[in-house]
Amino acid sequence: MDINYELYKVFYHVASSLSFSEASKQLYISQSAVSQSIKTLERKLGQPLFIRSTKRVQLTPAGKLLLKHVEPAINLIQRGESQILSPAALGFGELHIGASDTICRYFLVPYLGQFRKDFPNIPIKVTNATSLSCVDLLAQGKVDLIIANYPNSRMNSAYIQKTVADFTDVFIANPAYYDLKGQEVTFEQLQKYPILMLERKSATSEYLHKLFLQHQLELAPEVELSSNDLLVDLARIGLGIAFLPDYCLSPQDEELYVIRTKEQIPKRRIVAAMNPSLPFSASAHEFLSRLPDVGGD
Repeated sequence: MDINYELYKVFYHVASSLSFSEASKQLYISQSAVSQSIKTLERKLGQPLFIRSTKRVQLTPAGKLLLKHVEPAINLIQRGESQILSPAALGFGELHIGASDTICRYFLVPYLGQFRKDFPNIPIKVTNATSLSCVDLLAQGKVDLIIANYPNSRMNSAYIQKTVADFTDVFIANPAYYDLKGQEVTFEQLQKYPILMLERKSATSEYLHKLFLQHQLELAPEVELSSNDLLVDLARIGLGIAFLPDYCLSPQDEELYVIRTKEQIPKRRIVAAMNPSLPFSASAHEFLSRLPDVGGD
């Protein structure tokens, strides 16, 4: 079907903002032109894409389906334009990475620093999101590469390029408030204490909830936050027992200790992933080659 790319572009902006007026601002065209473009696209496709009302705009099922295909295409075109127009576009171009703030701080920083030193003219963008949301960014073509926790319910295993690190999650506490040091504590016993952990939209939270369910236990955390560093701070002042990756806990921290659990907590991995259905940029390949490969099953 011969449909002008501009129609899909208008559709993408309306679908992303769910606003005809906002799309007109983003595209620098009149709202009536936006409306006319959508009507033309709907006529060519033979079905409505939006449900319009005086209060809001919603996508129809057909509109939602179309957006899933159009969004990666629009993002891919935009990334291609950015790489071509980049002053460093000698086969490379901008490097755009998605990663959580924890992975950025505790793993990525030295590799980003060295890459910047070796390729000072290549623009580097880092989009901060949970490991679950990073997979969505990759699927939508908004980033070249993600560094994310695994297991990850949203990640297709075909995306994984290599395992760059492995780690163990731990429960930590301040002995002044929770005297469990030297004891072997069960998950059921831990349920009696206030648990501090990452919010539900994180891969770490998803992992712990599943781990408890495997032992027929329901996890009801006292506090859910978006920062592992803040969890450490709250555990230090005795607000509860925090659950986080072991690399977030400094060996020199004498105020906190790791609680030994009777049930084994399996190791997890940090993986580098790309979307195999989209072209790989030379800069992403170069950065990927500099990351360690620790293996993994």
